[in-house]
Parts: sequence; structure tokens; C-alpha cells
Amino acid sequence: MEIKPNPQFLVKLANTKMPYGKYKDRFLIDLPEYYVVWYNNKGFPKGQLGNMLQLVYELKLNGLEHLIRNIKKMNVK
Repeated sequence: MEIKPNPQFLVKLANTKMPYGKYKDRFLIDLPEYYVVWYNNKGFPKGQLGNMLQLVYELKLNGLEHLIRNIKKMNVK
């Protein structure tokens, strides 16, 4: 099975802020690593927010968060 990247999802991730909690209104990609690791251990929320946080976790784990930051810079609204 081939997995195809979804550019619209990455653009949305680059522009999505945390909707609640201690880090409310902070871009997901800018959340502290320990917080994203905590979610990974606790369980990500259901739905699109959970999918985005899970991707942020994988990006941070692999040192690739600069990719999302570059998308955010390119898509300044």
C-alpha cells in the first residue's frame, strides 16, 4: 500500500494552534517536545487534532519540525 502525502494537511498543521490547556494559542509545531511526548505516552486526542499532534511528535522525534516551520513561512496569511 502506497501512502501519499497530503499537502493541504501539512499547510493546515503549520497554521493550527493548540485550542486549549497550558499552551493554548501556541502553534502545534512550537509546542515543547516534552509536552508532545507526554501526549504520546498518555494517548493523543481523537480526530484531526490528535492526528496533527501525532505527526508533530513524529516530526520532532526525527528532527524535522523545520519542514513545517518552512511551510508556515511560505503560507503567511
